[in-house]
Amino acid sequence: MVTIGNLLSLPGRGRAGGRNTPPALLWAPACIVAAAMALPLAYLLLRALGAGEETWDLLFRGRTLDTLVRTCLLVLTVTVGSVLVALPLAWLTERSDLPFRRAWEVITILPLVVPSYIGGFLVVVILGPKGMLQDLLETLFGIQRLPDIYGLPGATLTLVLFSFPYVLLPLRAALRRLDHGLDETARSLGYGGWTIFFKVTFPLLRPALLSGGLLVALYTLSDFGAVSLLDYETFTRAIFIQYESAFDRDLAAGLCLALLVLAVLVLLGESLARGSGRYYRSSGRVSSSPSRTALGHWRWPALAYCALVCVISLVVPLGVLVYWLVRGINSGEELSPVWSAGWNSLYVSGLGMLVSAAAALPVAILAVRYPGAITRLLERASYMGFALPAIAVALGLVFFGAGYATPLYQTIPLLILAYVVLYLPASVGATRTSMLQVNPKVEEAARNLGAGSVRRLLTVTVPLVAPGILAGAALVFLLTMKELPATLILAPPGFQTLATSVWSAASEAFFAQAAMAGLALVVVSAVPMVLLFLREQR
Repeated sequence: MVTIGNLLSLPGRGRAGGRNTPPALLWAPACIVAAAMALPLAYLLLRALGAGEETWDLLFRGRTLDTLVRTCLLVLTVTVGSVLVALPLAWLTERSDLPFRRAWEVITILPLVVPSYIGGFLVVVILGPKGMLQDLLETLFGIQRLPDIYGLPGATLTLVLFSFPYVLLPLRAALRRLDHGLDETARSLGYGGWTIFFKVTFPLLRPALLSGGLLVALYTLSDFGAVSLLDYETFTRAIFIQYESAFDRDLAAGLCLALLVLAVLVLLGESLARGSGRYYRSSGRVSSSPSRTALGHWRWPALAYCALVCVISLVVPLGVLVYWLVRGINSGEELSPVWSAGWNSLYVSGLGMLVSAAAALPVAILAVRYPGAITRLLERASYMGFALPAIAVALGLVFFGAGYATPLYQTIPLLILAYVVLYLPASVGATRTSMLQVNPKVEEAARNLGAGSVRRLLTVTVPLVAPGILAGAALVFLLTMKELPATLILAPPGFQTLATSVWSAASEAFFAQAAMAGLALVVVSAVPMVLLFLREQR
């Protein structure tokens, strides 16, 4: 079964099966996909390598090094913070007798649908100077000044609150797949609950922790909204400022490459940390369902912890959005309808979802049915977007469109291409996981009955892989709905989505307008996440 945890982990090797020579029906589109994925990187390389000495001098100045250090510090703090929040939640909802456990399983993943720029906007409104918390404390206790939330503390808090589900989901999937007989054996040897967790369970969670931490690290590297609103200088913010304010954009391309190198180093670090260990069962026996650990007198503190995390990361943000919207309406503030922006978001997210699903299918089939050096290369190329921050992809496509494909510049097709480059890995991973569960003998039987390549693909392979295709499509839809920097840079003039509406309204301090667009975005984005979770439970 394809689970949400599968969708948020990196792919492994496929298994052999079927014929050794794939048909052109698969080769041709897979090669086109690989070329499209490499396009932003190739153009950024050409642009940066063609830059003059002055650009390279600026790139290696002290301020760039300072930005690098600040970016690395943010990645480290957010990753560690997300792990510390997610690990107790995963264990409590999977292995304990936590009250209302099923409800917490759903609620604790919902912060994933809150974009970081909405989170940053809310942190400023609540904790910033003259924010809601300071007004309340001043009224009650006379406190006139809170510690400054801007900079690293605010950026870290915001990103941890809304990205910890990236760690929580693979951790839950790993806990669900662990051999529960190991716990029973350790318990029979006299070990207690804490000892079993740290000596037996925790080491086996290492791959899930690393894959979830990798996702958080890459998400932090590519974040633009939260760091901008909280005035923290990172590569993404510096790139966007350079793109917006400078006529010579060679420096922006150089900064994009530096950001890409940093992302690749993060990927390599995760690969080295993962090592060559094996974590599968030594036998094919499937143990019975796990016995839930009785929390005893820890039940209510555990319940309070889950409630606190959900209140801070979900209830308070939604409550503040509702508060600002109601306050704006009561004060007579003129609010622009969000129907047009909402339709635009659904339109481009739907197109991105469909194109990504279609592009992922040939890549997944080649990787699973025709494993080899070339097909592995094509599969890895499809994951290139995993290491490319959104702003780097957007600038690469801007340079390409302005210089070589002028009719595509600032058009919907170029925006859809950016979405595909960024989020194709989610679709490929889900489709590939589902493809691994299809017996190749079924396709072989259709071939023996005289079905051609196209007919086998449409009547046999696609229906069998449909669960993975739908799961990947739903995840791509969620991610494209929240995407901000690529949409800001590549959208046609005057084309507003819910994401850009929130950003522009918050930037101009129209809080009620931003709240209305933000609520619409959160509600629409929550639908695919809830559907993914319900499908996993089935």
